Amino acid sequence: MPEAAQEHESGLSRRALLKTTPIALLALRQFLAGEVRNAAAVFQEPAAVPYERSDDALLDELERTAFRFFWEQAHSETGQVLDRARTAGEEVRREASVASTGFGLTALCIADVRDYGRSGEIALRVRRTLRFVKAKLPHEHGFFYHFVDFATGKRVWNSEVSPIDTSLLLCGVLTARQHFADAEIQDLATAIYERVDWNWMLNGGKMFAMDWTPEDGFSRGRWDHYCEHMMMYLLALGSPTHPIPAAAWDAWSRPKMKFQNFEYISSHDPLFVHQYSHAWFDFRHKRDEYADYFENSVTATKAHKQFCLSLSGEYPDYSEHLWGITASNSPRGYRVWGGPPRLGRLDGSVVPCATAGSLPFLYRECFEVLRTIRERYGRAWSKYGFVDAFNPLTNWYSPDVLGIDLGISMVMAENQRSEFAWKTFMKNKEAQVGMERAGFREETQASSG
Repeated sequence: MPEAAQEHESGLSRRALLKTTPIALLALRQFLAGEVRNAAAVFQEPAAVPYERSDDALLDELERTAFRFFWEQAHSETGQVLDRARTAGEEVRREASVASTGFGLTALCIADVRDYGRSGEIALRVRRTLRFVKAKLPHEHGFFYHFVDFATGKRVWNSEVSPIDTSLLLCGVLTARQHFADAEIQDLATAIYERVDWNWMLNGGKMFAMDWTPEDGFSRGRWDHYCEHMMMYLLALGSPTHPIPAAAWDAWSRPKMKFQNFEYISSHDPLFVHQYSHAWFDFRHKRDEYADYFENSVTATKAHKQFCLSLSGEYPDYSEHLWGITASNSPRGYRVWGGPPRLGRLDGSVVPCATAGSLPFLYRECFEVLRTIRERYGRAWSKYGFVDAFNPLTNWYSPDVLGIDLGISMVMAENQRSEFAWKTFMKNKEAQVGMERAGFREETQASSG
C-alpha cells in the first residue's frame, strides 16, 4: 500500500493514533533505541551554508513556498486541497482533507495580501471552493468527512465525519469572508457556517462526540480534555443559528502537566494541540476563568524544547538550535509523537512545523531552528518549503509534505509578521461572541514569549 495511505487505509485518525501509540512504543522501544543509537554514534552536524537574507525574508520564503502547495495541489474547480503531496510536486493522489482546505483558504487570503498571486485568480479560487463546499461537498448536519476525493468530494478511506476537521475548514471559510469584499464569497461563507448543527454533534451530552460514521453512528469518545478543540467550542458558542450551551466550555477538563520547572495545561498530546486554535483565535492578553491560553502555549513550547534537549544523550542531533517534533510523517507512515512525556516511537527526527507553528509563542528560539535547518540540511527544503520531517541521524528525509503542517507553519509565520490571520478572523462577530460566552476577559500583562 502507498505510504500516503498507511494511516488512512486502517481508518485511524490523528486521535485514534494517539490512543494506540503507547502500545507500539512499549513493544518496540528497545529495538528502535538500538537502531538509532548506532546511527547516533557516528552523527556529525553538517557544516552551515549561511543564509544571507533577513529573518523576514526567510519567513516570506516559507510562506511563499507553502502557498505554492495550496495553489498547485488543490483542484482548480472544487478548491479541495490534497492531504499530502510529493516534495517535488508530481502527484497522482486524489485524497483531500477538509482541514487542509481550511488552511488553504487562509493561505489564499495571505497570498492575496502578500501579492503571491494575481488577486482576481485568487478570489476566483476562493469563490469556487466555497461554491463546492456549500452545494456539493457531502455533509451531515453541516459537518464534513475528514478525507474526500479532491475532484468529486466523495468520502474516501471510510473516513469519519469530523467536527475538529470541519472546524479547521470553517476557520478558513470565515477568514475568507472577512478578507474578500465580495458579496458571493461572504454569502456562501455565512451559509456554510450557519448550516452547522452543533447540538447534533453533542449527541445528548455536554461535550462533543469525537466523530460520527454512517456505519457506526457516534463514537464513544468525547472531546473532553484540553487540546486543539478550543476553536470548535468557540465556533459553536458563537453560532447565531445552532449555539451550544455556554456550560459546554466549562465541561471539558484542563489537566496540568509538569516537566522540570514548567507547569501548564496539557495532556499526553503532541505540540500541535497548543497551536491550531491559536492560528485564528487571538488569545493574547485574554483569559477565561481557568487560564491565559496564549501564555499556556508559550510555556508548552518552552517545555517541549527542554524535553527535546533532555533527549540529546540518546539523539545527539537535538540541540539549542535543532529541536521540535509533533505529529508528522515518518519512515513508518504518519505518526503522532512528541512530548513531554514521551509520546510515540521517538527516533531523533525533527519536524519543522513544530517550531514554525510556535513562532508567535517563542519567536527567537523557534526561528533559530528554522534557520539552522535552512542552512545545514539542504535536503529538508523542497519546492513547497520544509519537508514534513527528517532525521539527521539516519539521513532520512520525508518524500512528502502535508497540507496541515504547511498550513500551520504559513499561518503562524504570518501572524508573527503582521498578525494578519488574527486580525482578520477576529473581525467575525461570531468569534467575538464565542469568546464572550466562554467568559474571556482582557488582560493587560504582555506575553513573555
